[in-house]
Amino acid sequence: MTKQNFLPVIGLFISFWLGSCALHAQTSLAERIQAVVDEPQFVHSRFGVEICSLDSGKRLFAMNEQQFFIPGSTTKMLTEGTALELLGENYRFHTRVYWAGKLKSHGVLDGDIVLVASGDPNLSNRIQPDGTMAFEDEDHSYGGLDSKGLSGDPLLVINELADQVAAKGIYKVKGRVLVDASLFPEGTRELGTGVVISPIVVNDNVIDVVASPGAKEGDPVKLQIRPETSYAQFDNHATTGKVGTKAEIDYDDGALRPNGTRTITVTGTLPVGRAPAMYAYAVPEPSRFAAVVLTEALRKRKVQILHFNPPAAAIDFKRLAPEYDATHLLGEHVSPPLAAEIRVTLKVSQNLHASMTPYLLGAILAHANQGIDQAGFDREHAFLENARLDLSGAAQGDGAGGDAFFTPDFMVHYLTFMSKQTNFAVFRRALPILGRDGTLAKIQTDSPAAGHVFAKTGTLVEYDALNKKFMVGGKGLAGFIDTAAGRHLVFAAYLNMVDVPSDNPDAIQEIAGQALGEIAAAAYDSAPDAQ
Repeated sequence: MTKQNFLPVIGLFISFWLGSCALHAQTSLAERIQAVVDEPQFVHSRFGVEICSLDSGKRLFAMNEQQFFIPGSTTKMLTEGTALELLGENYRFHTRVYWAGKLKSHGVLDGDIVLVASGDPNLSNRIQPDGTMAFEDEDHSYGGLDSKGLSGDPLLVINELADQVAAKGIYKVKGRVLVDASLFPEGTRELGTGVVISPIVVNDNVIDVVASPGAKEGDPVKLQIRPETSYAQFDNHATTGKVGTKAEIDYDDGALRPNGTRTITVTGTLPVGRAPAMYAYAVPEPSRFAAVVLTEALRKRKVQILHFNPPAAAIDFKRLAPEYDATHLLGEHVSPPLAAEIRVTLKVSQNLHASMTPYLLGAILAHANQGIDQAGFDREHAFLENARLDLSGAAQGDGAGGDAFFTPDFMVHYLTFMSKQTNFAVFRRALPILGRDGTLAKIQTDSPAAGHVFAKTGTLVEYDALNKKFMVGGKGLAGFIDTAAGRHLVFAAYLNMVDVPSDNPDAIQEIAGQALGEIAAAAYDSAPDAQ
């Protein structure tokens, strides 16, 4: 055989070998995913997976990709991605304080102080001196052993506003401190943590309560409460139980006093030796909570407030609105850019923030004064429709993911669209990182894929009283992968209907969360070269 004749044979052999490697890689990826699917604990469960190359657009793996799945909080990627694109990464919330009535020259206000809510989700100690926003991997609104609350003053913004008001020389207010929360309706509880949705959000509309057992059985449970405020007085009847008993702290609805404050009875037990854990209390009336803590902050600065605020329903804010101008301005808080807020929401899966977003889009962009959340969803629908996405594969009833259904194929197409937008770098940086932070901090920590998967988690759980277990109706993981071979993937993986033990607080992560993490890890180092 001549050299000239031999070269085509070598080329043919190399082509065959490369093709075989690609086939092996494809089989390897499929086998690794199938091994997860075939695990005994998933015999009654359903998986939906789609993995595609962002570099070539080729589909690398698919399983039940056109079927609807319960996505949980992967829904937040649509909600927050829409807000990012429609409002822009530099959008900022302006929360202002005005005086209404007559302001006399000697510092006496014959009228009211009005805090006008802007929908800023972060009137809290998340804000850092450099303008970034801090978070715990386990958010305080979810509670648990891994949350102790952020350091610093949870009333940071409220106190800064009080400083500004006091600096104006006002020392006596003959009226009240009011909170105008008319941007959108207050009162609906978001579907995950039960926190009340409102355009005013102080400390995520919760009071941090860190509970720890006493030294011996029968001792009172110790409560650390932040912020301490007269809005909520905790009557502690929780006790220390035997080692190994169930940990449970409960609140009643709270007795409402005439001045708008509450007394909350705390019951339950914590076993001896259990580590302190967060049991956040969701405030029932965020606008009244904000009014109380601002009143208290002003009084600490020697500003006399003669009357405590009545229920907000008794106030005609439309009558006061003409006085919201520069001549009546007493203080203003300007939020960090929206990019920082979206990072918090996606990293820790902050339900309240995401649940607010349709209302914000409806109020800020659609200028709706009724059906405000629907107006926000209409904006999201138009955004997704303009992206030429097939919306027959999507259903969404809230911003956070408590009421949604998506196909893996729809989610992959949505994420592919987002990867082509100018704000994609902001969007991707906001996602939890496998084995590193946020809701993925404990998933696949020792995997080679750790640090290379940027994805949103999702979980929807119900209690199975019949079997005393939890039923994970929906578990999801979707986002982006930088592979070991230097390629870029987009994926969506859903796991629905998994029963897990109720006596292990980490069981959902250890069973369902790790399973989806294994699928992402398989794509990291087993996906075929789709160039």
